[in-house]
Amino acid sequence: METILSIKDLNKNYGKIQAVKNLSFDIIKGNIYGILGPNGSGKSTTLGIILNVVNRTSGSFSWFNGNISTHKALKKVGAIIERPNFYPYMTARQNLQLICQIKGVSYDKINDTLETVNLFERKDDKFRTYSLGMKQRLAIASALLNDPEILILDEPTNGLDPQGIHEIRQIIKKIAENGTTILLASHLLDEVEKVCTHVIVLQKGEKLYSGRVETMVASNGIIEIKTEENIENTINVLKNYHETASVNVDGDLIIVQLENDISSATLNKYLFENNITISHLVKRKPSLEQQFLDLTNN
Repeated sequence: METILSIKDLNKNYGKIQAVKNLSFDIIKGNIYGILGPNGSGKSTTLGIILNVVNRTSGSFSWFNGNISTHKALKKVGAIIERPNFYPYMTARQNLQLICQIKGVSYDKINDTLETVNLFERKDDKFRTYSLGMKQRLAIASALLNDPEILILDEPTNGLDPQGIHEIRQIIKKIAENGTTILLASHLLDEVEKVCTHVIVLQKGEKLYSGRVETMVASNGIIEIKTEENIENTINVLKNYHETASVNVDGDLIIVQLENDISSATLNKYLFENNITISHLVKRKPSLEQQFLDLTNN
C-alpha cells in the first residue's frame, strides 16, 4: 500500500501555546481520512503545515513515500482550506478556466469536474447567483482540476444547511470511489462517521486515536435493560456478573457495558436465574460520538 503522506513527531508553537504536539500518522492511498476534534484542537494548523502555508516548529512530514520534494508533491494535491473565493461576475466555467491558467493545466477537465460536483447544468451561471452549497461544490471542482491523487478539505460542510451537507458528503464519496484519497478536517462526529474510513482524533494538538472508524466504534457491545423490578437490586445483580465492565442508569434504562461479546439471551438467562424479570433488552454498539466523548473525557 502506497503511503501518500507521513507525519512524524510534528510540533507547532505559537508563542507559549503549543497548537500541535508530537503528532504522527500516515495517510495510505485509497482511503478517506477524517481529522476529528473541536475548534482549537490543531486540525487546521496541521493541514496548513503539510500544505506549506504554516511553518512547523519541529518534526517532519513527507509526501509519496518521501520520493519527491514537497514542492513537486503539492502539484499532485488538491486542497481547500479557506472559504472559496471566486469572481462573482464570472460564470462557473470562466472561474475554472482562470484557475486552470493559474495552475498551468488544460481546460479538458472542467466539464468532468463540474459533472462530479453536480454543477454542469449551472456552468454558465454567474458565481454571485450560487447558493453557499453550490459555491462550496465549485471550490471542490477547482481543487480537482489538476487531477490530484489526494484531496484535502478543511471543514467542507461548515455553514451549510442539511441539504448542502448531504450533497457535499455524497460528492466526497463519489470522488473517493474514483480512486482519489481524501483527507478532511471536521469537528462534526456525524460527518466523520458517515463519510470516513479512518479517523485521527485530536485534542489540544495531541493525537488520542488513529485508526479505522469501524475499529474505534467496535466493542463488545452495550446492552440496554428496562425492568419493573427494584432498580438498585438489578444494578447490584448486574455488577456481580463476570462479563460486566460497567453499569449506568439513563432515565428508566440500565446501560450495561460488556467485557466480552455475549448474546442478549445469555444475559437474560443470568438475570432470570437471579429472579430479575425484564421488560426491555436491546444490544447495541456504541456510537462514534460516545467513543469520542470517552476518549476526550468531555
